[in-house]
Parts: sequence; C-alpha cells; structure tokens
Amino acid sequence: AVITNEYMPGDETSFTIIAFPVPEIGRDSRGDLSPEQARERFEKIFEETIAINTLDYEKYKTIQQRIIDALDEADYVEVKGKGDNRTDLRVSLHELGDREKETNFENCVADVNIPLGEVFTSPKLSKTEGTLFVGTVYIGDFQFKNLSMTFEDGMIREYACDNFENPEEGKALVKQMILKNHDTLPMGEFAIGTNTTAYAMAGKYGILDKLPILIVEKMGPHFAVGDTCYSWAEDSAVYNPNGKEIIARDNEISILRKEDLSKAYFSCHTDITIPYSELDTIDAVRADGSRISIIADGRFVLPGVEELNVPLD
Repeated sequence: AVITNEYMPGDETSFTIIAFPVPEIGRDSRGDLSPEQARERFEKIFEETIAINTLDYEKYKTIQQRIIDALDEADYVEVKGKGDNRTDLRVSLHELGDREKETNFENCVADVNIPLGEVFTSPKLSKTEGTLFVGTVYIGDFQFKNLSMTFEDGMIREYACDNFENPEEGKALVKQMILKNHDTLPMGEFAIGTNTTAYAMAGKYGILDKLPILIVEKMGPHFAVGDTCYSWAEDSAVYNPNGKEIIARDNEISILRKEDLSKAYFSCHTDITIPYSELDTIDAVRADGSRISIIADGRFVLPGVEELNVPLD
C-alpha cells in the first residue's frame, strides 16, 4: 500500500468500476434451462443490471441527503437485526463542529461510485460496540454461515461462524478470509445501502452469490473491517453535492499515521452487508437520547425516503 500510494497518490487519483453480468449467469443453478432459456434469462438480468447502474442521480441524491440530515443529528447509530439475526450494534459518530458546513456521511451517488446507492462514514471507534451478525454472506469465494463479530471500542474482540462442526475451524476461516490474519481490525466504515432495486433483482433471479461486492454493499447496511474509506487520502477535503465537508475521514487508528504508518493501516477493507430481510431497525440517537427512526421492520420509514420501499414490496 505504501508503494502504491507513492506512485498513485490517493488524493490525486480517482477511478470508477462498473460491474456487468456475463452470459454464464443465465444458467439456472439447477441446470434445467435450455440454451435459449438461459440466453433469455441472461438478457433479462443484463437489462436489469443496466437499470441498476443508471438509476436517477438527482432522485437518489435528494433521498440520501434526507437520510444524512437525520444521521447528522445523532451522537450514535443503533442497528438491530430481526428474527434469528442477533445484530445489536452501537456505531459512534464524530462530533460536528459546524452543522451548517460539516457532515459525517458521504452522499454516494454516481459521481462517486456506480451503482449509486449508499451513505457512508468512518465511525468513531470509541464507544462503537456490540454484535454484528449475518445469517449468510458471501465474502470472496466463501459463503459464511451465521457469521458473528463482537466489537469493543470499535475493534473486533470475538468472531465466529458455523461453517464447520468444530468452532475453532470456523474461527480460523474468519481470521484468514476477513481479518486477513490480523489479530483484530477496526470498524473502518459504516454505511446504509439504498439500492433496493438491486436487492429486489438479486432475490428475483436468485443470484446474490454471483453479484460483486460493488453491488451487494448497496443492498442493506454494511460494515467494513480494516482501513477507513479514505485511507491514504485522509488529509484531502471531500465535499457532498450540497457543499458540506465530510469530516469523518479518520479514526483513532488511522490518525496514528502522523506518528507511525505501520500502526495506522492494515491494507485491507472487507465489507459485510446485512440484507434488508434480516434487518429490524436503524435509529439515529441524539445526545439527549431521543431517536430518529431511519428503518423499522426492514423498511425505510424516514419521511421523504419511503420510495425506497417500492422495490422491496
């Protein structure tokens, strides 16, 4: 990462990646489609992927800004799972010095990432705590079952999955594939995905396991462990379309770069998404304890953003 940043400085470069399906995705997992049916299925998936990648910039910019405005009132965000999902997380946010000019969350529309559809931040590690749980999640080529991580002051303290009968084998898999063999990692990102159109398509065609993280991360709240969203470019000012500066570019680990680079970066950033079907609530909690409900029972309930529920319904 040090060498990469020397020749491709993070504050001087930008890139865009767009994911498109290949014809093989048309084959049904059961293998009982004719070549003509598989081609037709591929064409439909391709058309819907184009729709996902070309959603209305202005509409989502406005919807996502409403979510950000609510989140910027919060001291922390509380995320809870539904049913068998044991997620119960408190995510601390940075203190804003001037709410008229500063924000914690980036409004991620098509000028930042394609497909659009998330608001994200680098959380404050202090007092970020609780359990992250996902019943099924694909990370790389592995499907993790009942993946759980427990955070204390923003750092992973415990982790497990049910991929093997022996819990130690599951723990070893998590350490290798998600922690990248580090003993612990910080929560480097918290985001709320808004691309419910992508989520609906994944369910319609049963292709969640085939979609790249570029799309999957927009399909529910997601949490990244490892470096922040702004690694190697923390000192470069970033602004939302409304002109507010995103000040949450550092956390208590990344700021150590000013003293010792080896303590600040982990050279990894792995996203873990909770699907809407496993999600109960996301609340923005103010310093006085009052709450703003963003999502309830897996549906967006914040006034002005209810249109996001249309694909889910």
